[in-house]
Amino acid sequence: MCGIIGIINNDRAVRELYDGLLALQHRGQDAAGIATYQEKFNLKKGFGLVQDVFNEKNIARLQGPMGIGHVRYPTVGCGEGRDAQPFTTNIPYGIAMCHNGNLTNFAELREELARRDLRQINSDCDVEAILNVFADELVRVRRDPEGDRPTPAGIFAAVEGVFRRCRGSYSVLALIADHGLVAFRDPFGIRPLVMGKRRDPAGVCHAFASESVVLDLLGYGEREDLQPGEAVYVDRERRIHRRRLAVRPHHPCIFEYIYFARPDSTMDDVSVYQTRVRLGEELAEAWRKTGRTADVIMPVPESARSAAVAMARALGVRYSEGLVKNRYIGRTFIMPGDQQRQTGIRRKLNAIRAEFDGKRVLLVDDSIVRGNTSRKIVQMAREAGAAEVYFVSCSAPLLYPCIYGIDMQTRSEFIARGREVEEIRREIGADFLLYQDLEAMTRAARAGNPRLQHFCRACFTGDYPTGDVTPETLCSIERERLTAKTGR
Repeated sequence: MCGIIGIINNDRAVRELYDGLLALQHRGQDAAGIATYQEKFNLKKGFGLVQDVFNEKNIARLQGPMGIGHVRYPTVGCGEGRDAQPFTTNIPYGIAMCHNGNLTNFAELREELARRDLRQINSDCDVEAILNVFADELVRVRRDPEGDRPTPAGIFAAVEGVFRRCRGSYSVLALIADHGLVAFRDPFGIRPLVMGKRRDPAGVCHAFASESVVLDLLGYGEREDLQPGEAVYVDRERRIHRRRLAVRPHHPCIFEYIYFARPDSTMDDVSVYQTRVRLGEELAEAWRKTGRTADVIMPVPESARSAAVAMARALGVRYSEGLVKNRYIGRTFIMPGDQQRQTGIRRKLNAIRAEFDGKRVLLVDDSIVRGNTSRKIVQMAREAGAAEVYFVSCSAPLLYPCIYGIDMQTRSEFIARGREVEEIRREIGADFLLYQDLEAMTRAARAGNPRLQHFCRACFTGDYPTGDVTPETLCSIERERLTAKTGR
């Protein structure tokens, strides 16, 4: 899961790109990058947080009124600076590209590009494959007969070629040198992408981002989500050309609403905050049926807070912020290795003893993936004096690898895999464990937009919406991920 932003404005795009990446930092902490265009591509990318990668000196050389930016969370690749985005290619025109998502056929595509198209992929990052497919397809279509400018029809044809050849999930931004900005979303719309418009005295500005919060912060008030399979081209005269190139059942990722997205974002007309409130209300109803009581309800900061408040309100139980988060430690779930996650958990949270001492504490977390965080938090609660510790997950049990852009691609990573709830309870050390019901979880998200008939729930059900995932595909991706982790 990564974060992307694209800007065409009336001044220098880099300031808005930088501010937008800061707002998207929660989506990736591994690397960051910005590419702008003014007579040539100006590129800066590197390993680390946004504020570590960029400084006044390198920002000063990122000239131009249009650009794209990226924060990286590694799924495919080694998690090193060389896999940071955006990537560029010289032919045709000059293109810079970044994306959010994950290709399921990256390995085959790399071989095909080398064999058929004579294009070399130099990184382990799948956006380089998308970039080369897009560039290859753009070469094949006719240029404007009166010049060298790409036509909207040619760009849309190239995106159709990407849809034919690239499988998986992807929201993509491409900067075409001196010509404009292209945005497109995979045919199933698994990864989010929103566009916005701002009317300045000097002219209309356009922006694209993974989450609506970026557009809010930058003042792009007129906004809408790209449709699944839709491509948008903003040319250098700021004219918008758009076309839906593929029609498939829409399957936005439900885990975006549970964990990844900021609560102040809206995705596909669904408020993330209100979804989490509904998740808490559903949990309250499930808790009532257990016949248990608690003295206090506490969230595991940060993404479970909205659900915990709603649950406490519905049950009439006191709400408390008993766990304090060190805001200078990143999100442990998206750290690239188990050792970093374990270290991050130890440094991330501290308990307020007075809120735990002698109480029956109900802890609410967004999910339980590997169990590392849950086990440590239960232990922390007991050390703070809790009489009993109950643990509640806003999501259903995670059981299957995600191959669409979330770093849980091996079956061994799931504590719920092959275990009953009682076994998981013992593993994390809680006195009682409650998971959200899968249908209740889906109901909470769908209530925000009844037009959404489907969600990608593959990590809960094993039903992969793209329809091309075989056991061999899963084994190949799992081997690739294990190789990346171990170096063997």
